Amino acid sequence: MASSTFPWLTLAIFVPIAFGLLVLALGRDDRPGFTRWLSLAGAVAGFLVTLPLYTGFDASTANMQFVEKASWIETFSVFYHLGVDGISLWFVLLTAFITIIVVVAGWEVITNRVSQYMAAFLILSGLMVGVFAALDGLLFYVFFEATLIPMYIIVGVWGGPNRVYAAFKFFLYTLLGSLLTLVAFIYLYHASGGSFDIQTWHQVKLGHTPQILIFLALLTAFAVKVPMWPVHTWLPDAHVEAPTGGSVVLAAIMLKLGAYGFLRFSLPIAPDASHTLSGLMIALSLIAVIYIGLVAIVQADMKKLVAYSSVAHMGFVTLGFFVFNTVGMEGAIVQMVSHGFVSGAMFLCIGVLYDRLHSRQIADYGGVINVMPRFVTFFVLFSMANAGLPATSGFVGEFLVILGAVEYNFWIGLLAATALILGASYSLWMVKRVAYGEITNPHVREMTDLNPREFAMLGVLAIAVLFMGIYPKPFTDVMHVSVEALLQHVAVSKL
Repeated sequence: MASSTFPWLTLAIFVPIAFGLLVLALGRDDRPGFTRWLSLAGAVAGFLVTLPLYTGFDASTANMQFVEKASWIETFSVFYHLGVDGISLWFVLLTAFITIIVVVAGWEVITNRVSQYMAAFLILSGLMVGVFAALDGLLFYVFFEATLIPMYIIVGVWGGPNRVYAAFKFFLYTLLGSLLTLVAFIYLYHASGGSFDIQTWHQVKLGHTPQILIFLALLTAFAVKVPMWPVHTWLPDAHVEAPTGGSVVLAAIMLKLGAYGFLRFSLPIAPDASHTLSGLMIALSLIAVIYIGLVAIVQADMKKLVAYSSVAHMGFVTLGFFVFNTVGMEGAIVQMVSHGFVSGAMFLCIGVLYDRLHSRQIADYGGVINVMPRFVTFFVLFSMANAGLPATSGFVGEFLVILGAVEYNFWIGLLAATALILGASYSLWMVKRVAYGEITNPHVREMTDLNPREFAMLGVLAIAVLFMGIYPKPFTDVMHVSVEALLQHVAVSKL
């Protein structure tokens, strides 16, 4: 294991959490300006401490890097054990990056309980980094469950009229899904001779039936988080009710926690079960891609449309995992990072419109380009990326997953490719109705174009989407060796 003398991962987790607590302690509603700047300082500091992880990362090895290990609960040999490889590195960086965007997004919009709002996001950011960096099963579980609390508060306090219902539904779905995971972890603890070390679990010899049961137990938690069809119904409700920042974090990072769980747990711990049940996983993924794509087309609420498109895009991710080839899996991971940029940007665009007109109904808009040309430029770019337009990040991941699926089975690849048509249908039809045509609603005439804060926020994401779409090599180079190592591991039977 490559280890670092400096605890960069601990800083990546606890700098945003410490700033979050500081904002709670010092932030007051009569000084919202100070609270916002302190929150921004925390988000930027949290991002800066993740940069050495990228600059010091050795892409030629699949070993864990920046490893930290300290005894935590000695009786049960639980360790505070952190590390990243080429798969988890990008999600640590993405989490820290999106946190800055979210703080900026809530700058003028959030006027009540500003300090609690900002603190919730900073604490959530640190906890999510903890999920991606944990190498101890119990530590992973603690971080994984702890992320529920700030998100529950964000939706429940700053959300829309049905926020309490949406927050409860989100909380119950994800909590109930995770309980079987804990059972699986306890079983693995005993099977491995009393260790919570995730890499030890990867090597534990398990029979076929235990593998199937462990895979299904883990599936309950990860499928709800992704979310896969048919346990996706909490997501549109949570998105519609959440404030803009909540939707951005939910789509950009929290959905990735479940997909990441498949890579870190399900595939390497239960390789035989993964192969046995791959047909089921591919079927569920294709239903998400096609059926949920069709559901997205008929939505009248912009947020619901993008929420359903998130389910369809995450279907691509799980499809890429279970075709068991490098192209498909790298495509799925690229799609996860890209979806973080694109869906985050789509929700920010809807937030910009909502701040001006206080409606998310597509029918209330029309002709927005006549009054907000700069906004529509971004809106069209992100919608195109959402549909998988070449030269945007959305294309790279989907193209690689389709290539991997065709390599696995031509007909599966063909079915997956229909998503590009569906994606274009719902994305472009929404753009046509919102942005183009005559102004039919007099209130649209009064809307103003992007202010410098909004322009900067969307501009940064536009650069990320285009850079990743035109030059994806830095992203795939980092993950390549780790993906190859994982696939080699999964190809070897444990029976």
